[in-house]
Amino acid sequence: MAKTPRILTGQVAAITGAARGIGKETARAFVREGMKVAIGDLDLATAQETARELGGGTIALELNVTDRASVAAFLDAAEQQLGAVDVLVNNAGIMQLGPFITEDDATAQRQVDINVHGVMFGMKEILPRFQERGRGHLVNIASSAGKGGFPGGATYCGTKHFVVGVSEAVRGELRGSDIEVSVVMPGVVNTELAQGLQEARGVKNINPEDVAAAIVETLKQPRFDVYVPKSIGPISKVMNLLPRSGRDAGVPGGGRHRERRRCVGGG
Repeated sequence: MAKTPRILTGQVAAITGAARGIGKETARAFVREGMKVAIGDLDLATAQETARELGGGTIALELNVTDRASVAAFLDAAEQQLGAVDVLVNNAGIMQLGPFITEDDATAQRQVDINVHGVMFGMKEILPRFQERGRGHLVNIASSAGKGGFPGGATYCGTKHFVVGVSEAVRGELRGSDIEVSVVMPGVVNTELAQGLQEARGVKNINPEDVAAAIVETLKQPRFDVYVPKSIGPISKVMNLLPRSGRDAGVPGGGRHRERRRCVGGG
């Protein structure tokens, strides 16, 4: 028998990198569910515009996910203004594409700082709060690239493999508690981030609203692996069963990606 979906009305959510893109649409979906939302972003002015647009008491707070003190201050301010945080969505990220061999160190370091340390800092700051209250739901935004690499995005793929791996490991450490962990793995999303990316073979591009809907669904009926669209899950399993030659046949060639980046503001 399916479990009764959880009611989200009145829950408090904090979302990193939510001034635009996936983060913004997730905030919008949360407000529709009656949740109280704090959006954090390095671009405070745009975050404030987004908060006014979304309404529902949404607040905007300045946030630099590469600075753990800033992450702590973001969560402190959210809880002071809205109440104890029930849900954290680690959404902020950056993607810069190009051949690995020509990637400069500053570009690689920036991706690691935001995509890896930004997620770690969010986890390390929110989980003790969840443990103290004995509940909470952590949602980490990874990518289908976290399950397999694609040419032209080596460092990005590596950071998203980290997000998937750390999420799975921490979920194991929390097993037996009432703290949920989910990792969201979208395909190519129609945002500024995806401009210049090829459509994945057999999987159509999706919209930020699709990712937001999947996040709402997993808050109501928790699960760990959240593929968007859901068809990526079976495809990923089949690909992993194929010999290397078969997997290579399904990977588009490198060198055809325009360089794009997603700033700390998120996807």
